[in-house]
Amino acid sequence: MNQTNPANLGVIACPGGEVFADKVIEHLKRVYRRLFNNKIAELSKKYDLENSAAIRQVNLLNDILSPFHHFQDKNHKSDSGESVSNCESYHSPRFKVPTKFTMFPNGEIKAEILESIRRKDLYIVQDVENHYPVYFSGSDTKKVLSVNDHLLTLFVTIDAVRHAGAGRVTLVMPVYPYSRQHRAKGREGLTAGRIGKILESLGVNRIITLDIHSREINNAFDRMQLENLHASYQIIRVLSGIPGIINDDLVVVSPDTGAVDRNKFYATALKKPLALLYKERDYSIVSTNAVKNNISEIKLLGDVRGKNVFMADDMLGTGGTLLKAMEFLKEQGAGKVICAISLPLFTGDALGYFDEAYKKELFYKIIGTNAVYQEEPLQREWYMDVNITGLFAKTISRLHRGLSLSSLLDNREIIFKHLQSDQS
Repeated sequence: MNQTNPANLGVIACPGGEVFADKVIEHLKRVYRRLFNNKIAELSKKYDLENSAAIRQVNLLNDILSPFHHFQDKNHKSDSGESVSNCESYHSPRFKVPTKFTMFPNGEIKAEILESIRRKDLYIVQDVENHYPVYFSGSDTKKVLSVNDHLLTLFVTIDAVRHAGAGRVTLVMPVYPYSRQHRAKGREGLTAGRIGKILESLGVNRIITLDIHSREINNAFDRMQLENLHASYQIIRVLSGIPGIINDDLVVVSPDTGAVDRNKFYATALKKPLALLYKERDYSIVSTNAVKNNISEIKLLGDVRGKNVFMADDMLGTGGTLLKAMEFLKEQGAGKVICAISLPLFTGDALGYFDEAYKKELFYKIIGTNAVYQEEPLQREWYMDVNITGLFAKTISRLHRGLSLSSLLDNREIIFKHLQSDQS
């Protein structure tokens, strides 16, 4: 495969995933520009060519392999601002596939692909937890969609690209839908696995997601592959930028037994002690908001007195369990409490409860990723946003080029390098 020419790579953005997709595409363009420059430098040195001659050779090969891929003017500006020929400059790929989404008055949704995608390597981006208004074609008003609306939009999009002859279909879903319904405690379904089965039956080859709630979900698939990314490196970069936090007074606390592995990873990377909160729950009570939750008792294994605390969890819904944990830690004498959340949903009145908790100094900062589209949390003094679209772009690029994802799925090496550079 030609490493510098992603002519066969396409990205489709569902209405909910438009913002995330656009940011991923920005990173993809930088990735392939860097690959192009590296290839030019390699060819120039190996064959004793001028840069302009090497660029012409690479562009010639790319145009032979995909003659209808590039749409540029005959003359345009180079990086240095000079007017250069189309043959002597980098051809920037477009990536985004034009798609029309229509919602009919009865609520039915239709997806139309507006150009040929036959045999393309397609990546469909959808944020099922985007509850901000989105546009549909032919309507001047925005619609607020539920998780189920977003999911159905995804279904019809997959169906459209399959009928249009796409070669390989990969879903980019930062939040895996229904992931908390992965274990049956009674007469209930395993909906997380069932969603995967439906996507697999539609012809999806792979899903790229972030910090899936349970790795057991992967066991429900027969052929479809799941790439479960982690934002630990991006979170630690933000954490290390907070003055005076990563020092001898920091302890990592797992908010519950289910998050032990995640927080053990952070404790090992940061070389800090690990403590654990053990929560007793009354499952006869259904948690509806941050106040009415089913936690009956909390116990601490470890010591946080006089220590700053870092906690990491995968998902924040109403926030009740996290708020109760932070309040308990402050009662135990903890100093600053910082929480990192991969999927900050902030459902219901969660933001209001966190505003009140911040005024009471129950926590110092919440670090959340942009895996979920948000507007209101970004305006809070206590919220720190982490951009993980670059991580998804690197994953897409490597998958498209048939390369290993090992260094992205296990990022301990780059975390150690980052922390060492901070200390030096």
